[in-house]
Amino acid sequence: MKTYVILIRGINVGGKNKVRMADLRPCLEELGFAQVSTYIASGNVILQSDQQPEAIKTQIERMLPEKFTLDDELIKVLVLTRRQFQAVIDNKPDGFGDQPDKYHSDAIFLIDIDPAQAMPVFSPREGVDKIWAGAGVIYSQRLSAQRTKSRLSKIMAAPAYKSMTIRSWQTTTKLLELLG
Repeated sequence: MKTYVILIRGINVGGKNKVRMADLRPCLEELGFAQVSTYIASGNVILQSDQQPEAIKTQIERMLPEKFTLDDELIKVLVLTRRQFQAVIDNKPDGFGDQPDKYHSDAIFLIDIDPAQAMPVFSPREGVDKIWAGAGVIYSQRLSAQRTKSRLSKIMAAPAYKSMTIRSWQTTTKLLELLG
C-alpha cells in the first residue's frame, strides 16, 4: 500500500460545507482506505491505499455529497504521493517559511490547473506580497505587519480559485511530519 496526502478543498470554510473529521474517517475507511488519519478541520487526510491517485480522488469526491450535507457541491480533492508532497517542501523558494514571526507563508496547491494558468490570478502588492510558482503549487508569502494590505484575498473572485486549496506553511510542514 502507498501512503497519500489528501487535501480536500472547500470544506469547513466560513461555517459552510461542515464535515467533522471524526465523521470523515469512518467514511474513508468504508471506502477501503487504511491507516486513515486527519489533521485539523480544514480537510487534511493521510491514508493508505493500493489504488491510483485518480481513483482515490473520484471516490472521495463522490462520497462527500452522499454522506454529508453540503452547502455547495464544489468540493475538490487533491491526492498527493509522499514523494510529491515532499517535493513541495524540498523545492520551496530560498528562505520561504523560515521567518514565521515576520511573514505569513502559504502553499497554494493546484487542482486540475497548472501554475501557468494560476499565476495570472495573483497581483502581489510591492513590499507586501511575494509569490513563486512551483510544481503543482504556488508559494505565497506576505509581510505579517502589512497583512491587511495583501492582495491574496483577491484571488477568491477569480474562476481559477476553484482549482486551488490553501494551506499555511505550518500546516504543510506538519503534514509532512505526520507522514513520518
